[in-house]
Amino acid sequence: MANDQCEIKLIVGLGNPGSQYDHTRHNIGVDFLYLLADKYKINLAPEAKFSGITGRGSINGQEVRLVYPTTFMNESGRSVGAICNFYKIKPEQVLVCHDDLDLNPGYMKFKFGGGLAGHNGLKSITANLSNSQNYYRLRLGIGKPPSKEVINWVLGRPSPNDKKLIDDAYATALVAIDKLFKEGVAKATALINGFKPL
Repeated sequence: MANDQCEIKLIVGLGNPGSQYDHTRHNIGVDFLYLLADKYKINLAPEAKFSGITGRGSINGQEVRLVYPTTFMNESGRSVGAICNFYKIKPEQVLVCHDDLDLNPGYMKFKFGGGLAGHNGLKSITANLSNSQNYYRLRLGIGKPPSKEVINWVLGRPSPNDKKLIDDAYATALVAIDKLFKEGVAKATALINGFKPL
C-alpha cells in the first residue's frame, strides 16, 4: 500500500470521445475530471502527442496533470503511458476516475491497486504501465443493467434520478480530492468509501 502522503501527479478521467458519448455512464470519469478542472481552474486542451485532452495546475499547492484520453476507452493506456513516460510519473502517482458496474449510482470507492473487474480502460492502462496495477482508482457507480445488455447500458445516459445520485457523489468526491491533497490518503478514502447517497 502506498503511504498516506498524497503523491498523485496525474489524474485520468476515462471515457469515449465524440458528442454521442457525452454524459453517458461510461463517460462518468471524464465528467468528473471536467468538474475537477473547473474547481481548480485548470485549462484543458488537446495535446496530440499524448492522444488526449490535458491540463496542468495545482491542487492545494501540489502540481498535478489532468488527462482525458481521446482514444476510445479500450486504448486509454496509450495516452496514460505516453504522459507517464514523458514526465517520469510512476504508476503509484496516478489516479484513474472511472465508471463501475459493481457499484450502484451514487456510490463510489477509492482504492489503490487490485483487480481490473473486466474494465477495458483499466486493462489498457495496466498494459501501458508495464503491467502494474499499483495505481489509485476512484470507482464511480453506474449500477448493473436490468438485462444482460451491458454495452447499451454503459453507452446510455443515466435516468434523471440516477443522475441526481451521481451528481451528489461528484460533489462529495470533489471535497475528498481536496482532502487527499491536504490531509492524505486515509482521510480521502474514509470520506469517499463512507459516502451513501440520500
